[in-house]
Amino acid sequence: MTSPNPPQPSYRAIGWLLALPALLGTLITLVLPSAQTIWLSFQSGGVITESVFAGTANYTGLLGEPRFWQALGFTASLIVAPLVVSVVVAPLLALALDRGGAWPRRAGRVVLALAIVTFSPVGVATAWLRALHAGASAASSSAASSSGPLGLTAADLGDPAAAPGAVRIVVAAATFGVVCAVAVTAYLPALRGDEPAPAMVVVGVLVAIATVAVGLQTFAIATTLTRGGPAHSTATLAFLEYDYAFRLARFGPGASAATVTGVLLGVLGVAATIVAVTTRLRITLTRPAPPATPAAAAPAAPTAPAGPSGAAGTVPGRARRPATGAVVAGAVALVLLVAAGVLLAWPWISAVLSGAPGTAPSAAQDGLRTQLNTWVPAAAGALVSVGVAYLAALGIGGLRPLGRSSEWLLLVFAPWLFAGTGVLGVANWQNMRNLGLIDTFLALVPPLLVSVPALFVLTFLCKGLAERDGGRDFFGGVVLPSLPMAGILAGAVTLVNAQDLLWPMLVAQQPGLLTAPATQFARLGEFSAAPDAGLTTPLAIVAVALAAAVAAQLLYLDRLAIVTNDASAGAGNDSRERVGAA
Repeated sequence: MTSPNPPQPSYRAIGWLLALPALLGTLITLVLPSAQTIWLSFQSGGVITESVFAGTANYTGLLGEPRFWQALGFTASLIVAPLVVSVVVAPLLALALDRGGAWPRRAGRVVLALAIVTFSPVGVATAWLRALHAGASAASSSAASSSGPLGLTAADLGDPAAAPGAVRIVVAAATFGVVCAVAVTAYLPALRGDEPAPAMVVVGVLVAIATVAVGLQTFAIATTLTRGGPAHSTATLAFLEYDYAFRLARFGPGASAATVTGVLLGVLGVAATIVAVTTRLRITLTRPAPPATPAAAAPAAPTAPAGPSGAAGTVPGRARRPATGAVVAGAVALVLLVAAGVLLAWPWISAVLSGAPGTAPSAAQDGLRTQLNTWVPAAAGALVSVGVAYLAALGIGGLRPLGRSSEWLLLVFAPWLFAGTGVLGVANWQNMRNLGLIDTFLALVPPLLVSVPALFVLTFLCKGLAERDGGRDFFGGVVLPSLPMAGILAGAVTLVNAQDLLWPMLVAQQPGLLTAPATQFARLGEFSAAPDAGLTTPLAIVAVALAAAVAAQLLYLDRLAIVTNDASAGAGNDSRERVGAA
C-alpha cells in the first residue's frame, strides 16, 4: 500500500539527496573494502613478503584443506541452539507475553532489556573459564572429581574430542538471553498488527536469516575459550580468517576465507531484503486505546470506510481485559524466562558479583582510560553510522524517490546487511596501516560510515509512518515519530561496537589503547591474575543503558506494529490494543 498523496518530484529529489551520504558511505567503507578483499584473495604475501598474483591458488588450497571444512562445520553447529531459540522459543514467549496483557508484556520487556545491555561475549567467556578452573582447583584439592556449570570441566576445553561440544554448550547458554531478547523484541510488534499471522511468519523468516548470518561470524566467545584449539577443533570461520591473515601473516588465504564468508553473508542479506520488500513489510506506531472495560461490555470495534488508498482502516475499540488464563500463561512464561536466564547466566552473574580474584600488575588500565577506549569510539562510530542511515531512511522510506518501488533501493545495500567488521578486517587493517593509524585512538572507531541494519529498520519504519500520515505532514508525521527509533538504534550499535573484540585487537597493541574486551582477552594469557569478568559491563554503564533501554521498551517499542502485504496501514490504530491495554 502506498501513500494516497505521492511525494511531488521536488520531494523525491530531496529523497535522493538524503540517501546520497549513505550511498557514498557504502561505496567507501563497504564496496571498496569488499573489492580490495577479493583482490587480496588472489595474492600471496603482503605482510612480510611482497605481494604477487597467485590466481585461484588460495581458494584451491582453502577449499581443499580439511581445516576449512572443519571450521565451517563447527561454525554451523554453533548456530543450531540460537536458531532454535529465535524461531521456536522466542515466538512462543512473545505470544504468551502479548496475550497476557499489559503487565506481563511490559515486565517481560524490562527483563529483555536487562539481557541485552549486560551481554558481553568476552565477559561471559571469561566468567565460564573462571568457573571451570575453579571447579578443577576444588577437585584437585579434595582429590575428588568435580564438574563445573552444566556438567562441564576445565579438562573438556583441552580435549580435542570434548572441546567442540563444550564450546557449543557455553555458546548456547551464554547467548540464550540476548538471542531470546532480540527475537522477542522483533516478534511483539508483529503480534500487534491487524493480521498478526502473516507478519509473524515474515518476521520469523527474517529472524532466522539474521541468526544464521550472525552465527557465521562467531569469533569472540569461542576464541576466548579455546583460541581455536585444541588441534583446531574449535576454530570458527572468523577465527580461520584471523589465524591466516594476522597470526600466520598470510593475507591471501585470510582474504579468501573472508571472501567465502562474505559471499554467504551477501546471499543472506539479499534474501532477507527480497523477503521484506516483496511482502511489503512496514513498521508503524499504534495509537492509544480507550481505557480498559470488562470484556462483556465492550462493543465491537467499528470499521472505518476505505481510505484514499483503497484499504480499510480500523478504529480502536474499547480496551478489554485479557482472559484470566492468558494472564496466568503470560506470568508463567515470564517466570520461566527469568529462571532459565538466571540458570544459564549464573557463571557470569557469580563472577561479576565476586569481582576480580586478584590485582593485576597493569590494573590501572582497568580504570577510566580503558572505559574511554571502549565507549568513546563505540559511541562515535554509532552516531555517524546510524545518523547517515537515518538520513537515507527518511529519503527512501519517507520521501520515496522511486515511488512504490523505492524499497528496492535497499538491494544496493543488501549484500552488507549482516556484514560485521570481521569479513572486511583484512582490507580495513591494511588501509589503517597505509594511513599510519595503527595503534592510535582514532583507529578504535569502527570503520563503517553507514549502519546497514539500522538503515533497513528505519526505512521500513519511515515507510509505515509515511503511509499512516498520508503525505500530510512529513516532519510531524514521519521525522519526529522516527527520531526515537534512530536514538534506540544508535544505542544498540554502541553496545555492539563496545563489545567487539576482533577490530580493537587488530588495530591496537599498545597497553594504553586496549578496550575492555581486549584487556580481558589479554589478561587470560597472564598467570599473575585472572581478569575481572565485569570489566566489559561496568555498573555505571549498565545502569544508564538499562534505564534508557527500559524507557525505550515501555514508551516506544511497546507501541510498534509490524504489518505486511495488504494489511491495513491503519494497523497503527490497532484494534487489538484493546487486549491488555493499560
